[in-house]
Amino acid sequence: MNKEEKVQAVEELKGQLADYKSIYLTDIAGLNAVQTSKLRRECFNSNVKLSVVKNTFLERAMSESDSDFGELKDLLKGNTTIMLSSIGNSPAKVIKKFRKDGDKPILKGAFIDEAIYIGDEHIEALFNLKSKEEVIGEIISLLQSPTKNVISALKSSSAKIAGLVKTLSEKPVEEAKAEEPVAEEAKAEEPVAEEVKAEENDNPEEQTSEDESKDESK
Repeated sequence: MNKEEKVQAVEELKGQLADYKSIYLTDIAGLNAVQTSKLRRECFNSNVKLSVVKNTFLERAMSESDSDFGELKDLLKGNTTIMLSSIGNSPAKVIKKFRKDGDKPILKGAFIDEAIYIGDEHIEALFNLKSKEEVIGEIISLLQSPTKNVISALKSSSAKIAGLVKTLSEKPVEEAKAEEPVAEEAKAEEPVAEEVKAEENDNPEEQTSEDESKDESK
């Protein structure tokens, strides 16, 4: 490989580092041709780009990149195969699935949305990692859920309030109707008082005799 080809290889790696948000550094040493072909197929089906790279080229591409890859550059020893994806946990899912039949690929480190992960012990955490889109979707769902509950409660409450207002508006009319017989009974009792007065007026002689008796006694 001449100098021009080396420069081109580095530029190509720089472009890949800029284009993908998720960059996994792995070790697939020991896989035979059949296993490597199977791994490539798994990556292709999961929209993961798999490339075996030279450590010196990748280190130079990282150094010239706008991103800070930090300790990842120290991992560029031995076999280095990069797995690139636009989804943070896709390479981890491929690795977990493929390792059901062996111990490779081994995760050296990963660079996901500016965060750095060092060591194979992070594979489980990366497997369960959610993308920004998934997190935003969950937040939106959480924000919408109380709103839906409030709207539902308001609709339910408005129906109850409307029923209560209707009941209260009808109640005075019913009470007024219920009180009418009482008023009629009161009117019916009035003639009794008039009869008493009439009886008193019908006995003037008795009243006069009583007055004369009082005068004689005096």
